[in-house]
Amino acid sequence: MKIKLSKRRAVVRLATVCAAGLVGAASVPGMAWAAGGSYPDRPIRLIVGYSAGGPTDVLARLLAKEMATNLGTSIVVENKPGANGYIGTEYVQRAAPDGYTILMNTISHNVNPLIKPNLIHYDPIKDFTQIAQVAVLPQLLVVGGHSPYKTLKELLDKAKKNPGQVSFGSAGVGGSAHLAAALLEERSGTKMNHIPFQGNGPALTDVIAGRVDFMFYPMVGLKDFVSSGKLRILAATTAKRLPDYPQVPTMSEMGFPGFEDYAQPIGFVGPAHIPEAITDKLAKAVKTVLDKPEVQERLKGLGAEIKYRDSKDYRQWLGQDRQRWADLIKKAGIRAE
Repeated sequence: MKIKLSKRRAVVRLATVCAAGLVGAASVPGMAWAAGGSYPDRPIRLIVGYSAGGPTDVLARLLAKEMATNLGTSIVVENKPGANGYIGTEYVQRAAPDGYTILMNTISHNVNPLIKPNLIHYDPIKDFTQIAQVAVLPQLLVVGGHSPYKTLKELLDKAKKNPGQVSFGSAGVGGSAHLAAALLEERSGTKMNHIPFQGNGPALTDVIAGRVDFMFYPMVGLKDFVSSGKLRILAATTAKRLPDYPQVPTMSEMGFPGFEDYAQPIGFVGPAHIPEAITDKLAKAVKTVLDKPEVQERLKGLGAEIKYRDSKDYRQWLGQDRQRWADLIKKAGIRAE
């Protein structure tokens, strides 16, 4: 009897050890997938480092809805604004590399370490998993509907005669709006007053209200403001005039070529070391969504130009893009404020 009981205990103990091993393996990020589990089996969190209602947030919510259907799970968009996207970026960097926390990536991801090297220490390439690039967002130089400036020349004439009195808004130091305005300052020989906000949305609100003179804003969600007279567009950073705004001159036409090279890139990244199988599944979901004619029309209507790159190509391109911004930052003398 004692011998039988001992054997039974041994069997129970062996089963317990095996079960514990399986639980432990599943708790390691990516192990369940590598072992044949099904990803995703719970909601995915998509972090946006800017306020709700801004261009990045609008695109994130559009794509999240479509990708959720493709992946068979929900994708929850969470806004974590502040420090030109750094708060959201840092949050994702520290998340588990299991594919359940990803970031809507913008220009700030590459630029923040360049302008704040003593405060921001992540490597935008090595410390993240590049998933896919989605699009680029050309920008429009906008003023409030009641602004006294009817042309870019009028605005720059005021800035030249009154250094520091003309103000421009941005989503934060080193954001696409800030860099475009800094490039304009450098090219036009002016000195203007930069007012950073926690997102493009709040900055645009102050431009509309007349509390800020102008800003460069990605072409997302501006049509209603323009048609209602709340905003006036003075120039576009595109190579050619836009079909939706044929009366608006390009920056090149106004004597400032090259702005088209500094469009706002949009993509997805996650923490470093996400398993390749998960990264590929996310990238394929992005590609499938971008191939849908109805999604293409919606993105076009928002002013986004689709530029898909898979994980490998996106990683390579981000390295090249980082150098382009580094050169501009050095030339324009941009520093953290």
